Amino acid sequence: MLKSSLALAALALAPPLHAQTATPTPADAIDTDWRAIPDDEILVITLQGGRQSILRLAPRYAPAHVANIRKLAQAHWWDGTSVYRVQDNYVTQWGDATESKPLPPLVIANPPAEYEWTRFDGVTTLARPDSYATRTGHSADGWPLATDGKASWLTHCYGMVGVARDLAPSTGSGAELYTVIGHAPRHLDRNIAVVGRVIEGMQWLSSLPRGTGALGVYEGAGERTPILSVRLASQLPEDERPRFQYRATDNPRFAAWIRARENREPPFFTVPMGGADICNAQAPIRRAQ
Repeated sequence: MLKSSLALAALALAPPLHAQTATPTPADAIDTDWRAIPDDEILVITLQGGRQSILRLAPRYAPAHVANIRKLAQAHWWDGTSVYRVQDNYVTQWGDATESKPLPPLVIANPPAEYEWTRFDGVTTLARPDSYATRTGHSADGWPLATDGKASWLTHCYGMVGVARDLAPSTGSGAELYTVIGHAPRHLDRNIAVVGRVIEGMQWLSSLPRGTGALGVYEGAGERTPILSVRLASQLPEDERPRFQYRATDNPRFAAWIRARENREPPFFTVPMGGADICNAQAPIRRAQ
């Protein structure tokens, strides 16, 4: 019985059957579907022990906050700070745990609130109704979006990165960041600036010991995970830059990929759902070949 259960679990977690064969399907990407992510949109966080977590930044949706993040990286501001909060089924947060480190020159302490914008630039639409929006989908370059018909916003899915802030009118400078490590806290949508997504090394942020203090904050300095450095890929030597590609969504192959996510097929799935949550259909990103 145990072996059967383990086999079924492995099958459930495995990639779709077409991904395990050499036979192309309508949902498979072709070479031109993969587009390069610019070096100045890739942020490399090096933790104690040389472990790296890599972020993709979203300057189109949060330009002022991302400008701050770039200035912080260029000033080496995060070097010597730490991961100081890990709240189970919620977020991992990093920055200056002492809240006393001065910001570099030209970093705006409270940029404009970039929680939503009026234009919806999604090119896909998911079939499943959403509890927090009238429509969800993806931008052409793969960001998960939601709208109520009046405003639109990036969604708080697993691995998305937001800017920690105090009570309003604080909007957060970008010096304190967090990533979602649990069930998508969509109630945070439109209340915090979302500035990116972890695209590699998520395990180094999601598997840390949980903090025992209020909201998962570590109670002692010895519990924190030191941050050795944070750099934009554009700051690194050419031969050391990690290079990534996003899968473009404005084509029939990605539309077929969404349909496959929304309609899981036998032999494992016996009850088709006819839809998927936006956080279960995040557009793929890969290391450049």
